[in-house]
Amino acid sequence: MAERKFTRVETRFPTLALDDRWSYPPRYVATEHESSTIREELGRVLSSSGFTRNERLSRFLCFVVERHLEGRDEEIKESLIGVEVFGRKPDFDPKLDSVVRTEAARLRARLAEYYGREGGPERGLVIEIPKGGYLPAFRYPQTARQPNASWLAIVGVAVAIVAAAIGWWRVQARFVPVRIAVLPLEALGTDGTDKYFVDGLTDELISSLSVIEGMVVRSRTSSFAVKAKPHNLRDAATQLDVDYILEGSVERADEHVRIRMQLVRVRDDFPIWAGKFDRPLTDVLAIQDEISRGIVNDLRLQLGRGRRRYETSVDAYDLYLRGRALSQQAPPAKLQSIGFFAQATAKDPSFAPAYAAMASVSVDRSIQFVPEHPADEISKMREAADKAIQLDPLLAEAHDALGMIYARAAQWEQAERSFRRAIELDPNRSMTYDNFAMWLLFTLGRKDEALRQLRLAEKADPLSPVIQGHLGGVLISAERYEEAERSCLKVPVGYNDRKPCLARVSLGEGHIWEALQLLVDARHEFANPQTDGFLGYVYAKAGRRREAEELAAASQYPNAQALIFAGLGDKDRTFEALGRIAILGGAQRVGRQLNFPELAPLVRDDPRLQVLRDKVGLPR
Repeated sequence: MAERKFTRVETRFPTLALDDRWSYPPRYVATEHESSTIREELGRVLSSSGFTRNERLSRFLCFVVERHLEGRDEEIKESLIGVEVFGRKPDFDPKLDSVVRTEAARLRARLAEYYGREGGPERGLVIEIPKGGYLPAFRYPQTARQPNASWLAIVGVAVAIVAAAIGWWRVQARFVPVRIAVLPLEALGTDGTDKYFVDGLTDELISSLSVIEGMVVRSRTSSFAVKAKPHNLRDAATQLDVDYILEGSVERADEHVRIRMQLVRVRDDFPIWAGKFDRPLTDVLAIQDEISRGIVNDLRLQLGRGRRRYETSVDAYDLYLRGRALSQQAPPAKLQSIGFFAQATAKDPSFAPAYAAMASVSVDRSIQFVPEHPADEISKMREAADKAIQLDPLLAEAHDALGMIYARAAQWEQAERSFRRAIELDPNRSMTYDNFAMWLLFTLGRKDEALRQLRLAEKADPLSPVIQGHLGGVLISAERYEEAERSCLKVPVGYNDRKPCLARVSLGEGHIWEALQLLVDARHEFANPQTDGFLGYVYAKAGRRREAEELAAASQYPNAQALIFAGLGDKDRTFEALGRIAILGGAQRVGRQLNFPELAPLVRDDPRLQVLRDKVGLPR
């Protein structure tokens, strides 16, 4: 096989590196009573909402607390945590990979959130991970009473310990790694000339499985040590100390290659998965990549676990990062990111996150009021999302992008399935909740459901100005102005959505002149067509019709014009503008616009409304 140079990357970005030089206090060994009390509290923490949805942080907390209780503080160091908790290789260098420090900061924040909310002040014990190291600390808050030895307390502790033990067992059961070995594939019906291909495919399988979180894969040296030796699977599993064996055969016939694989659970010789692959043998390296990826992805789906740590070229990853940075900005910078993602996929056609990001930004562009909409626009976006899922079927970002694309095409059932699948795969990803709320639920007028999803997004990312702005907008649409104001005020000062959000609250509460001043200020600070629309609407409502008409005439954007014409009470021109929104932005733009309380009262009883909804695919 030709040598390929890779650099391993993850979807989290590195920070400054430190080292592993920590000092430890004298060995601590907890008493049996102390250990029981601590494990009781640990079980409560792990059963809380903030930890049940986050396997990585739960595993991290389990590791440091258990090692400490066992008196093995010398093992609570960055290099070992990286290997034991986060699946890094034995040569893991904390100076080059900051995963432990990054996750430790998240763990401290999650513990603080738990004790500030769910834990409450009545807790008798608090678990902490002090800054500067990873050794856990345990303290009793001053407001809590020290445990006494009354029989009632003993009974309570015993019951809690049993409950915690059950919770602990469940958590541990989820975290047990999959120990697997790939036996050298067997070449059938050949004279030995295809040995390089068969051994190369075995190597590819070992390499591909090794970058799946939660899988412990035996090395090539160990796997090939059992090659050509008479054995049964249990003997091989005993020698390799694994729970699963992946074995198979390769048969080359003319210009085709046929591969049969099966994954066997060793304890009962039960084949939990089998697959067959038949491919034309045109490009050896491409065939090896494709088949190994297909086998690994099938196994991940079968076993229900495994976040991929991607291997890609330095150039492709650099292009991806540049695209990611631009995608977080407002148009037109955001739209420029598409080119970088396309270049990244050209450099590495197997890098799934780049395809997912390209699909996501492309579909967002498609509802902007851009002058050109190619006929194959949706099919091209769908192709990118499908490619990402083919490469990595457990990539939440790809399913989220596919949900947006289905929603763009008004395929609502498929869109909802894709969004829910993305949430199932990564319940901590705030962007998915936000997209689900705004691209589907709010567009269809399911406002209460949209608010629930946005609250989940807010919990995962409380400082996001985008999420707070969307929350404010949906609450305004529901005419819950007091709550909306609280969300609007959480949008940072100077952010372009803050003043329009507050202006709409003022307008909804009947404070027209206050709304007018906020919108005039906002228009001077940021050029935004939607702000012009609300400003023209307020001008009309304030009796300043000439200024409203001037804004409508000066605007090239139908969303702004629809709002101004609605403020003027002109139904015909309002529907004409909505028709142009339908052509340029589809169901998303029309659905959101129809939910605006500034516009809805004017059009809701007009028979043209249902014609418009049918045209863009909005359900009745």
